Amino acid sequence: MSEFRVRSIRTLDAAFPVPGDKSMSHRAAMIAGLADGVSTIRNFLPSEDCLNTLGAMKACGVVVEELEEMRGFGPTTMRIHGRRMQLSAPSAPIDCGNSGTGMRLLAGLFAGQSFDCELFGDESLSGRPMGRITNPLGEMGAKIECLGEKPGCAPLKIHGAKLHPIRYELPVASAQVKSAVLLAGMFCEGVTTAVQPADTRDHTERMLESFGVKVVTEGQAISIEGGQIPQARDFRVPGDISSAAFWVVAAAALPGSHLVIRNVGLNPTRTAVLDVIERMGAQITRTVLSTDDGEPIGDVEIRGAKLHGTELLKAEIPNLIDEIPVIAVAAALASGKTVIRNAKELRVKETDRITTVVNGLRAMGGQVEEFEDGMEITGGAPLHAATIESCGDHRIAMAFAIAGLFASGETVIRNTDCVNTSYPGFSRQLAAVLAESKNAADYDLPNVPVTA
Repeated sequence: MSEFRVRSIRTLDAAFPVPGDKSMSHRAAMIAGLADGVSTIRNFLPSEDCLNTLGAMKACGVVVEELEEMRGFGPTTMRIHGRRMQLSAPSAPIDCGNSGTGMRLLAGLFAGQSFDCELFGDESLSGRPMGRITNPLGEMGAKIECLGEKPGCAPLKIHGAKLHPIRYELPVASAQVKSAVLLAGMFCEGVTTAVQPADTRDHTERMLESFGVKVVTEGQAISIEGGQIPQARDFRVPGDISSAAFWVVAAAALPGSHLVIRNVGLNPTRTAVLDVIERMGAQITRTVLSTDDGEPIGDVEIRGAKLHGTELLKAEIPNLIDEIPVIAVAAALASGKTVIRNAKELRVKETDRITTVVNGLRAMGGQVEEFEDGMEITGGAPLHAATIESCGDHRIAMAFAIAGLFASGETVIRNTDCVNTSYPGFSRQLAAVLAESKNAADYDLPNVPVTA
């Protein structure tokens, strides 16, 4: 069984990139696969989740030429030959692995096809709710069967159907639901509208527009007219701010540290984690260097300080839901109380992340009170080493690796292969941090040309 062994560090003084953004890599594979022409995608995330989405598009006739790869993981630069919105039927059920994003967005994309297909995933994904997408897609005329042991869960059997546009009021703020509806709307005649109750990640809208598809946003209503064909283009995926968040917390909680994360995505619907850590007392500077691909990309500079507790605002939760495990670690290292509520969504992630985080922090000496929708953390108690079971959840594994950097003794995080779901190369960069290296090459991700 794979594991991380982590001890406390004295300093962190480094500058390095993180791999490509997971959310955008999913979308780039899909939209480039639907486009008219050949798109070159750079800095694609070769994680298990994104490779499964890329595999789904290949299964539907999309040709992919791999140009560069992260050694040991998969392609980072590729040419995708788009199918001009005309996909072909896959010959076998499509494996989405552990990815809720992949399954939910693919369901929207496949709902209006002329063929039948089936989407399945691992045990964790098979227990996550899919009614949030099958309900609106059903209103559009989609024919989707949930075949899982639990009601409303995967596998999903999607029967080819002719869709019609709707105006859908999302009951909860969800970029995945919004995106599934908009992707399905591309295959309708007329205008499909998704109305969100609060701001969510807008990568789908931005990327569609980058590929020449008109999307209209009026307040919280996002509309797309069916029949538009994306136009191929070159696209560079920014570094993933959710991956950067682990190192942001490590640097922020260590007074005297200095860290620069290079070429990371600075989309304002994703940077709430920086706002929270800044509010806790860290010095954070954001420098946008480019917006060429419709997404702001730049550097984040962090200088460590003594942190203090804060309260996560209800409006912030949808845009930092993935970062809450590592924010909870920051809270345990801060003085005072941190309150995290309105986050019940965490209970239906890869694990029940509320209980998993609470149990992990308590095992390391943290003071935590658990609520149905979150937790309250009283920080400042010294953390000590423990053996933490990741439960197969990549964000839990990485969050407690960061906690181990501040704990006395050697912390062991078990079952860490799951980290490859979102962050190939994390173990290499963790080793460089543990070595307190200032050598940039020690942090490099092993990207190399694909050999014939």
